Parts: sequence; structure tokens; C-alpha cells
Amino acid sequence: MLIDDLPSPRFIAPVRTRAEAAKFQRVKVSVLGRYMLADRREFPCQVLEMSPGDAMVVAPVAGIVGEKVIAYIDHIGRIEGCITSQIDGGFMMDIVASARKRDKMAAQLTWLANKDILNLPEDRRHERVVPDIRHSTVVLDDGRRYNCKIIDISLSGAAVELDVRPAMGTPITLGRMRARVVRHFQNGVAVEFASSQEMITIVQQNLRMN
Repeated sequence: MLIDDLPSPRFIAPVRTRAEAAKFQRVKVSVLGRYMLADRREFPCQVLEMSPGDAMVVAPVAGIVGEKVIAYIDHIGRIEGCITSQIDGGFMMDIVASARKRDKMAAQLTWLANKDILNLPEDRRHERVVPDIRHSTVVLDDGRRYNCKIIDISLSGAAVELDVRPAMGTPITLGRMRARVVRHFQNGVAVEFASSQEMITIVQQNLRMN
């Protein structure tokens, strides 16, 4: 379930003007995700066009113009904004974000738009996001268990604050996910999941403490 503070279903958030949205250029993409409407109903979705300021979303339930929506989009992470118009099979939404987040989003959208054309490498294909629930556990193969704090996650791995430093390549269980240590840093380790996940919400569910 997508957990976030949403106003009551009757709340209609203000919509940005077309002039504001026009500052950003949309690119064609094809990424999956999930979204939540103001009444907390959740549905799967697909984004076909997106910019750092708005997105075209294929969705089973379109909501109403002005309604707040929160979504978790593969490779992009969490976005939020308001429905600006309904389209055939979905809706358009604006995106409310800081300048820093827009810059990161623009870089990732450029990668998504060009990866097939340019045959770009896959090693950094997954955008890292800060999870909703940041506390989890690391269990070593010998049964030792340590509390940890998740710094960020992607579809293929995570950065973890941890009091111990297992050797590079050490297999571990992070939450309910099998992984291995691939890098050390000052306050913890970076791990790579045994199998890449398809949706960031699944990663978050599996990182919860056992």
C-alpha cells in the first residue's frame, strides 16, 4: 500500500497554470508504477510521456481534475501533484517538486528516453529513492542479526547504515530480501539484491523488519 499524508477525498488541490507546466518539455517513455487518489484507492499505471513538471498517465481510474495524486514510478520514484485533465484511458498530472529533484528527474528521463536508441549500459539504470520505512534488519548467514537504517533504495540494491562491515561479496538478508555486499562507505554498506525487482513498492515491502 502507498502510505502518505493525503487530505480528505473532498479536498481539491490547486492546479498549476499551463504557462507553468509549459516550462518543461515532455519526453516519450514507457514505465510502470502505482498511484493513489485522494480517497486512498490505489491502482497500477503506466507513464507514456513525462517531464520534470508533468506526466501523461495511463490509468484504470482517472480521478477528477484538481484532485491530488501520489505515485511511485519505476526508475523515477515518488512523484506527487494534481490531475490537470482527463485523457482517453487516463489523465494528465502536474508534478510538484524541488529544483534539485527536478534536475535529478530530468537526468533520469533523458536516460529513459535514449537508452534504447543509444544502447546505454544498465549499471546505473535504477533511480535511487528514500523509502517510506527506513528501519530494517540485516541477517548474516551465521544467524547474526543487526538493526540498520536504509539510506536509499533502487530496484536492484540499497545503501544501508550499519554498525558492522561485512566483507565484500558477503551474502546477507536485508529485511526479507537476499543480497550481497558490493561496497563499503563511512557509515555502512551498499548491497545488491539477488534478483532485480520490477516495482519500487515491492522493494519497500520486502525491506520491512521480520
